[in-house]
Amino acid sequence: MIAARFGRLPPLNQGFVRLVTETGNEKVQGMKRARGLLLLLGLLVPAAAQALTSSWTGTVTHVSDGDTLWVRPQQGGAPRAVRIDGIDAPELCQAHGETARAALVAHVLGQRVQLRVRRHDDYGRALARVRLHGQDVGAWLVSQGHAWSYRYRTQTGPYVQQESEARARRLGLFRQARAELPREFRRRHGPCH
Repeated sequence: MIAARFGRLPPLNQGFVRLVTETGNEKVQGMKRARGLLLLLGLLVPAAAQALTSSWTGTVTHVSDGDTLWVRPQQGGAPRAVRIDGIDAPELCQAHGETARAALVAHVLGQRVQLRVRRHDDYGRALARVRLHGQDVGAWLVSQGHAWSYRYRTQTGPYVQQESEARARRLGLFRQARAELPREFRRRHGPCH
Protein backbone atom coordinates (compact mmCIF):
# COMPACT_ATOMS: atom_id res chain seq x y z
CA MET A 1 0.00 0.00 0.00
CA ILE A 2 2.71 2.53 1.00
CA ALA A 3 5.00 1.48 -1.84
CA ALA A 4 2.11 1.84 -4.29
CA ARG A 5 1.36 5.34 -3.06
CA PHE A 6 4.89 6.73 -2.64
CA GLY A 7 7.03 4.54 -4.83
CA ARG A 8 10.17 2.81 -3.58
CA LEU A 9 11.36 4.17 -0.18
CA PRO A 10 15.09 4.60 0.51
CA PRO A 11 16.54 2.68 3.46
CA LEU A 12 16.10 4.36 6.87
CA ASN A 13 19.82 4.21 7.67
CA GLN A 14 20.60 7.13 5.31
CA GLY A 15 19.86 9.66 8.07
CA PHE A 16 16.61 10.94 6.60
CA VAL A 17 13.52 9.71 4.87
CA ARG A 18 12.70 11.02 1.43
CA LEU A 19 9.09 10.64 0.44
CA VAL A 20 8.17 11.02 -3.19
CA THR A 21 4.64 12.08 -4.08
CA GLU A 22 2.49 10.22 -6.60
CA THR A 23 3.54 12.55 -9.40
CA GLY A 24 7.21 12.31 -8.49
CA ASN A 25 7.68 16.10 -8.91
CA GLU A 26 7.64 17.09 -5.27
CA LYS A 27 10.22 15.75 -2.78
CA VAL A 28 9.74 16.13 0.94
CA GLN A 29 12.70 15.64 3.23
CA GLY A 30 10.85 15.28 6.53
CA MET A 31 13.64 14.09 8.79
CA LYS A 32 16.13 16.59 7.41
CA ARG A 33 13.73 19.47 7.99
CA ALA A 34 12.86 18.24 11.46
CA ARG A 35 16.56 17.94 12.33
CA GLY A 36 17.15 21.49 11.08
CA LEU A 37 14.21 22.80 13.10
CA LEU A 38 15.43 21.05 16.25
CA LEU A 39 18.91 22.50 15.74
CA LEU A 40 17.45 25.98 15.30
CA LEU A 41 15.30 25.62 18.43
CA GLY A 42 18.32 24.32 20.32
CA LEU A 43 20.15 27.54 19.45
CA LEU A 44 17.27 29.97 19.99
CA VAL A 45 15.81 28.75 23.28
CA PRO A 46 19.00 29.21 25.35
CA ALA A 47 19.60 32.60 23.69
CA ALA A 48 16.06 33.72 24.55
CA ALA A 49 16.41 32.48 28.13
CA GLN A 50 19.72 34.33 28.48
CA ALA A 51 18.16 37.52 27.09
CA LEU A 52 15.43 37.29 29.74
CA THR A 53 17.86 36.76 32.61
CA SER A 54 20.90 38.59 31.35
CA SER A 55 23.47 40.52 33.34
CA TRP A 56 25.15 43.58 31.91
CA THR A 57 26.84 46.82 32.87
CA GLY A 58 26.11 50.34 31.69
CA THR A 59 25.98 54.02 32.54
CA VAL A 60 22.80 55.72 33.80
CA THR A 61 21.92 58.48 31.32
CA HIS A 62 18.47 59.55 32.56
CA VAL A 63 16.08 58.98 35.47
CA SER A 64 12.38 59.08 34.55
CA ASP A 65 10.94 58.66 38.04
CA GLY A 66 11.75 57.01 41.35
CA ASP A 67 11.94 53.48 39.95
CA THR A 68 12.72 53.88 36.23
CA LEU A 69 16.03 54.82 34.68
CA TRP A 70 17.80 54.67 31.31
CA VAL A 71 21.10 52.85 31.02
CA ARG A 72 23.51 52.92 28.06
CA PRO A 73 25.16 49.46 27.76
CA GLN A 74 28.92 49.43 28.27
CA GLN A 75 29.35 47.59 24.95
CA GLY A 76 27.56 50.45 23.16
CA GLY A 77 24.16 51.08 21.69
CA ALA A 78 21.20 53.20 22.67
CA PRO A 79 20.20 53.62 26.32
CA ARG A 80 17.64 51.05 27.51
CA ALA A 81 14.70 51.64 29.82
CA VAL A 82 15.11 49.80 33.12
CA ARG A 83 12.56 49.46 35.91
CA ILE A 84 14.13 48.65 39.25
CA ASP A 85 12.81 45.23 40.20
CA GLY A 86 11.27 44.72 43.64
CA ILE A 87 10.27 48.31 44.45
CA ASP A 88 7.37 50.66 43.80
CA ALA A 89 8.17 54.37 44.02
CA PRO A 90 5.52 57.12 44.19
CA GLU A 91 4.21 58.52 40.91
CA LEU A 92 5.79 61.85 39.93
CA CYS A 93 2.51 63.70 40.53
CA GLN A 94 2.00 61.92 43.86
CA ALA A 95 3.29 63.15 47.23
CA HIS A 96 7.03 62.38 47.49
CA GLY A 97 7.21 61.45 43.76
CA GLU A 98 9.57 64.26 42.75
CA THR A 99 11.64 63.72 45.89
CA ALA A 100 12.06 60.01 45.11
CA ARG A 101 13.15 60.85 41.56
CA ALA A 102 15.62 63.49 42.81
CA ALA A 103 17.12 60.99 45.28
CA LEU A 104 17.62 58.44 42.50
CA VAL A 105 19.14 61.10 40.21
CA ALA A 106 21.61 62.17 42.92
CA HIS A 107 22.52 58.54 43.63
CA VAL A 108 22.96 57.00 40.15
CA LEU A 109 22.92 59.57 37.31
CA GLY A 110 26.15 59.31 35.30
CA GLN A 111 27.25 56.28 37.32
CA ARG A 112 28.20 52.84 36.01
CA VAL A 113 25.74 50.22 37.30
CA GLN A 114 25.42 46.47 37.06
CA LEU A 115 22.06 45.01 36.08
CA ARG A 116 20.56 41.56 36.50
CA VAL A 117 17.52 41.47 34.22
CA ARG A 118 14.77 39.08 35.32
CA ARG A 119 12.26 39.80 32.53
CA HIS A 120 10.66 42.65 30.58
CA ASP A 121 7.42 44.34 31.62
CA ASP A 122 4.38 45.24 29.49
CA TYR A 123 6.03 48.52 28.50
CA GLY A 124 9.19 46.83 27.21
CA ARG A 125 11.32 47.96 30.14
CA ALA A 126 13.86 45.53 31.58
CA LEU A 127 12.89 44.56 35.14
CA ALA A 128 16.25 44.38 36.83
CA ARG A 129 18.08 44.37 40.10
CA VAL A 130 20.44 47.33 39.87
CA ARG A 131 23.74 47.53 41.74
CA LEU A 132 26.01 50.55 42.20
CA HIS A 133 29.48 49.80 43.62
CA GLY A 134 28.09 46.48 44.87
CA GLN A 135 25.12 48.10 46.66
CA ASP A 136 21.54 47.11 45.73
CA VAL A 137 19.92 50.36 44.53
CA GLY A 138 16.37 49.07 45.21
CA ALA A 139 17.26 48.22 48.80
CA TRP A 140 18.85 51.65 49.20
CA LEU A 141 15.75 53.48 47.88
CA VAL A 142 13.43 51.57 50.21
CA SER A 143 15.72 51.95 53.23
CA GLN A 144 15.81 55.74 52.66
CA GLY A 145 12.01 55.91 52.49
CA HIS A 146 11.79 56.72 48.76
CA ALA A 147 9.92 53.56 47.70
CA TRP A 148 7.93 50.59 48.95
CA SER A 149 8.97 46.97 48.75
CA TYR A 150 6.86 45.80 45.78
CA ARG A 151 3.78 43.95 47.02
CA TYR A 152 1.93 41.34 44.98
CA ARG A 153 -1.18 39.73 46.44
CA THR A 154 -0.01 38.22 49.75
CA GLN A 155 3.73 38.67 49.10
CA THR A 156 5.38 41.57 50.88
CA GLY A 157 8.25 41.88 48.41
CA PRO A 158 12.02 41.50 48.63
CA TYR A 159 12.71 44.65 50.68
CA VAL A 160 10.17 44.27 53.47
CA GLN A 161 12.90 44.48 56.14
CA GLN A 162 14.24 47.77 54.72
CA GLU A 163 10.69 49.14 54.52
CA SER A 164 9.96 48.21 58.14
CA GLU A 165 13.11 50.01 59.28
CA ALA A 166 12.33 53.12 57.20
CA ARG A 167 8.77 53.18 58.60
CA ALA A 168 10.09 52.86 62.16
CA ARG A 169 12.48 55.77 61.55
CA ARG A 170 9.74 57.72 59.69
CA LEU A 171 11.99 58.37 56.70
CA GLY A 172 10.91 59.93 53.41
CA LEU A 173 7.40 59.02 52.33
CA PHE A 174 6.88 57.15 55.62
CA ARG A 175 6.72 60.49 57.47
CA GLN A 176 3.11 60.52 56.30
CA ALA A 177 0.93 58.38 58.50
CA ARG A 178 -0.91 56.84 55.56
CA ALA A 179 1.27 57.12 52.46
CA GLU A 180 -0.74 55.85 49.49
CA LEU A 181 0.68 53.00 47.40
CA PRO A 182 1.25 54.04 43.76
CA ARG A 183 -1.19 51.45 42.35
CA GLU A 184 -3.94 52.78 44.67
CA PHE A 185 -3.05 56.34 43.65
CA ARG A 186 -3.33 55.40 39.93
CA ARG A 187 -6.62 53.61 40.54
CA ARG A 188 -8.09 56.74 42.18
CA HIS A 189 -6.50 59.46 40.02
CA GLY A 190 -5.26 57.78 36.83
CA PRO A 191 -1.73 58.10 35.47
CA CYS A 192 0.24 61.32 35.85
CA HIS A 193 0.88 61.85 32.12
